[in-house]
Amino acid sequence: MSLNLGILLALACAVATQLGFLYKHKGANDAPQVDICHPLRSAKQLYSCKWFAIGMAVASGAWFFHVAALAFAPLSVVQAVLSTGVVILAVLAERIFGFQVGMRQWIGVGMTALGLILLVITLPATHGAHSTYSLVGMITFEGGMLAIGALLISGPHIGAPDHHHGVMLGAAAGVLFGVSDVAIKALTGLGGALEILGSPWLAVTVLASVVAFYASARGLQDGEAVPVIAATSTAANVSCILGGIVVFGDPMPGDTLGIAIQAFAFILVVSAALVTPPPVRAAQANAV
Repeated sequence: MSLNLGILLALACAVATQLGFLYKHKGANDAPQVDICHPLRSAKQLYSCKWFAIGMAVASGAWFFHVAALAFAPLSVVQAVLSTGVVILAVLAERIFGFQVGMRQWIGVGMTALGLILLVITLPATHGAHSTYSLVGMITFEGGMLAIGALLISGPHIGAPDHHHGVMLGAAAGVLFGVSDVAIKALTGLGGALEILGSPWLAVTVLASVVAFYASARGLQDGEAVPVIAATSTAANVSCILGGIVVFGDPMPGDTLGIAIQAFAFILVVSAALVTPPPVRAAQANAV
């Protein structure tokens, strides 16, 4: 019963997350460009835009659904449901928000969705909330993911093409959201409020979430909605699936076929980023 409830909460989170991203994209492009050197001013300017504020409210609801889902189901199961988000994104963007989702973008979304589905269905079944973790694995994983997020954020400064910056920021935000989600999963296994408040993983959750907020907002300003949001969702999903394996000991396939399918799934996800056209300036994109 608790597993089914976790799945339903994760599905609600998937829908609300993509809806919130699309509202935030519209609002972010009505606001001045995010300047990380002036974080408070940038945050105030973003929240002063009605659509961004609505998007954050919807995203906050999605966050509560996500935390609740993690309390009832294993991390890998939650991510299996959240992996449907890239398809939900494309449908909402085209049918409700009026974005033109081109054929190559649909192909990229389809490849991403298939890769994520193959990845999660090859994970062996787990039972219970599965929130106990390896401390060494936790420190290693979270530190490595934070480094990857920082590398993606600094893309243009290390020679990456400027026209990919929006997608790279979206991917960075997704990685950092993954860092936060893995820390939250660890917190769900603690005994009470005092133990949670005294945990270093609460600080990791807050830090990763704040940096991800600014990276996501700037990415939505610099890039086209569907590629940037899809990059965020995919990076978050893959990060959490890896976190489930590395940190919480979620089992991997025990046979050669399962491992081969997982390798193919990762290749699909990476290839999807190459198939999807580079983002154009968000101001040129269609909006509601």
